[in-house]
Amino acid sequence: MPTTDWNLERWDQRYHWNDGGDIWSNAWGSVEMHWHATLLPRIHRYVPAESMLEIGPGYGRWTAFLKDLCSRLSLVDLSPKCIQACRERFGESDDIAYHVNDGRSLEMIDDDSIDFVFSFDSLVHVELEVLESYLRQLCSKLRKDGVGVFHHSNAGEYARYFKVLKLVPLPKSWLRLIGIGTRRHARALSVTAEGFEALCRAAGLRCLSQEIIQLARPASPRLHLHLREGGLLLARPVRAGPEPALHE
Repeated sequence: MPTTDWNLERWDQRYHWNDGGDIWSNAWGSVEMHWHATLLPRIHRYVPAESMLEIGPGYGRWTAFLKDLCSRLSLVDLSPKCIQACRERFGESDDIAYHVNDGRSLEMIDDDSIDFVFSFDSLVHVELEVLESYLRQLCSKLRKDGVGVFHHSNAGEYARYFKVLKLVPLPKSWLRLIGIGTRRHARALSVTAEGFEALCRAAGLRCLSQEIIQLARPASPRLHLHLREGGLLLARPVRAGPEPALHE
């Protein structure tokens, strides 16, 4: 279970950050290809925007693109190490504000001040209660026509599978040799796509679009777990009024 303490220790102390987190875009060939081929096409309708918030920027893999799409950008991360790395990397930019939080608070962000919220490859590692805290606050932080895009876990869909997997008396490396998925990559087991969308509704946010994403290609064509590991959800405050979804 990736608790707040686990995340702080993992990303502030244990992870080496030798490549600035760019390794997580290797499957796309590069960070630039990942952004332009996968992420930008899904959010282009809402950018540029005057004021943006990025939750969990890490070492700034996506910040490098977001900063050029807004007039003001706020970065919020529970890791002082990550925020310091972003300060050093983007120090020449005068319109970026840097904040270390407790892993769930947005009290440093003014109400009704954000046009676009972005979080990718970060909130997949937090449990449902943390997501609930962020979403409740974002409803008031977002402007009337503001939009948020959130990459969240869907590992809860496989909670029973991983529970049974623990009972198998074989090394996980052996199971992977025959194509049985054993890794959940620190995805939160309390979160499902359906549960996250319900949290948005309860927080006063309306889902515009939600996609379920496959984690990786199968290791073996014979037997594998098809991990649809998370979702990408676009939402905006209910008070903004109706709007057609991006994907039917």
